[in-house]
Amino acid sequence: MADSTTRYRFLIEYDGSPFCGWQRQNDMPSVQGALEAALEKLGEGACLVQGAGRTDAGVHGLGQVAHCDLQRPWAPFRLMEALNAHLRQAGDPVAVLECEKSNDEFHARFSAVQRSYVYRIISRRAPLTVARGRAWNVKAELDVTTMDVAAKRLLGEHDFTTFRSTECQAKSPIKTLDTLDVRLTQGFSGPVVEISTTARSYLHNQVRSFAGALKLVGEGKWTADDVQASLEARDRTACAPVAPPHGLYLVSVGY
Repeated sequence: MADSTTRYRFLIEYDGSPFCGWQRQNDMPSVQGALEAALEKLGEGACLVQGAGRTDAGVHGLGQVAHCDLQRPWAPFRLMEALNAHLRQAGDPVAVLECEKSNDEFHARFSAVQRSYVYRIISRRAPLTVARGRAWNVKAELDVTTMDVAAKRLLGEHDFTTFRSTECQAKSPIKTLDTLDVRLTQGFSGPVVEISTTARSYLHNQVRSFAGALKLVGEGKWTADDVQASLEARDRTACAPVAPPHGLYLVSVGY
């Protein structure tokens, strides 16, 4: 990093619905691209905004963390306000919740030691209205207790090939899952089944693959043993149908 630049750290919230995902892609709207465009309007030129998690198309962010190096010595509050003004004017559903100066060693992605996600399912016959695009609408009633029991079979260090997208670019399918809990909460649209998880890092589509398998358990179509067998198969074809992206949220990143 050049001596004339200052590194800034951001806490970001976004609705993933209109985006191709976090990562910038040619001719497609992205969260990263929206932030970089806002910075360019502030006179910073071509900036690289690096995020802690490369969320997929349609996935939401409640606590995404990012950083970038800027030429001007901005007061963090003024920078946050200016970015939010340009994001709002552009019609991008992205908000900078916090902004602070950071040391040069901080890296949003590589300094992270834990990432937390939640997947939300609303179980009801009627279609979603207020929560449309914010949760997976499952018609059948789900047994949350059996889902939670099955989830515990996935804890710890495993080869998660079964729960890994064929397009995943990770060097190894081996990851350590710290927590995976299923609970019932109350939302505006009725009871919400929340699948929450924490780990240092995840494979592409891993959490959505978990959600798809646990949904089958909740419906009584799979058992905890089926989840175990799917894991041990280490074969993507043994995975349940992957849950849709709009129920998934990046909740927080730990450092």
